[in-house]
Amino acid sequence: MASTHGLSGDQPNKSVDFDAMKQAGWPVRRRSLIPTLLATILISSALVYSFGRVGLSSAAGETVQAILSMVGLGESSQVVEATTRFFDQGWPPVISSEQETSRIEKFNREDLPWLSHIETREVPSISVEFVDGTVVEREVTETKEVLVKPVGYLQRVAWLMWETLEIALWGTIMAIACGFPLGMLGAKRICRVGPLVLLARSVCSLSRAIPELISALFFVLLFGFGPAAGVLALGLHSAGFLGKFFADDIDNTKPGPSDALACSGVGRFGVFLHALLPQVLPQYLAYIQYILERNVRAATVLGIVGAGGIGVELMGKWHNFQFGHATTVLIAIFLTVVILEAISQTLRMRWIQD
Repeated sequence: MASTHGLSGDQPNKSVDFDAMKQAGWPVRRRSLIPTLLATILISSALVYSFGRVGLSSAAGETVQAILSMVGLGESSQVVEATTRFFDQGWPPVISSEQETSRIEKFNREDLPWLSHIETREVPSISVEFVDGTVVEREVTETKEVLVKPVGYLQRVAWLMWETLEIALWGTIMAIACGFPLGMLGAKRICRVGPLVLLARSVCSLSRAIPELISALFFVLLFGFGPAAGVLALGLHSAGFLGKFFADDIDNTKPGPSDALACSGVGRFGVFLHALLPQVLPQYLAYIQYILERNVRAATVLGIVGAGGIGVELMGKWHNFQFGHATTVLIAIFLTVVILEAISQTLRMRWIQD
């Protein structure tokens, strides 16, 4: 094949003649690589500086040391030791609870709690005595009587998990109650008043901008420790998301059905009920399901600041190195999220089919 203006069609030409291509009518333009090269160098330098600043360089070094230690090519690693300690002490999960009978008020041996029994434990301790004016420490063994409840800790985790679910549920209900009117006011297809639309969307942005952990601290200050602060924090934060999602979906609906109903004399409420809502209802249910699952996960963290839930229990067991109890709490959270997702998926599919 003959070349055009010195360009071969069979073999690639490494030195492209842009002037010749321009004269031939090709829409090409000579580009300089210097700005791209400078931008790449600046961005790479900033990323390298930030990598060390946030501690990722140290974490990467410890990870490499851990891998070398695991294959026998390096010294002992703190990462490997911590991981090994967690799995050694965290498994199997602890589901029983024990309490010394001497510390139980009005303990009655004849009326023990359900499934519980009494065991005797030999506990090593240090005895301090004065012998001839000097302090002598001796290792002794004390006998203690404890009340064992085989599923006592599991019952406590179940109760705290139920409280966490209540916080997430009421937080989601509050988010729907506040987010739906905000979404309707923020949708231009429904609200024709521009300043009102801007105000509704601004309120949604503000509520989303405040993390629920920060707002939980504020509500704890107002209403004290307990689940109520967690409900208010989750409801306020989630309402911003639902309000934005509801408004965006209304604005993105197809105008044909709503215009047809409006031209036939149907009122605004009828247009919304029969033309707009059927188009957005599946998305609305998906958003509510997502917010509920998200609130369950968030409610487990809010307990750290005193807003109720299972977070306080998890933090306490973790700080006291009771990894067996912490494993029980983590499994309970995982199972709750999985079961909740399965139930919500089933309900959503049935609602959509209906």
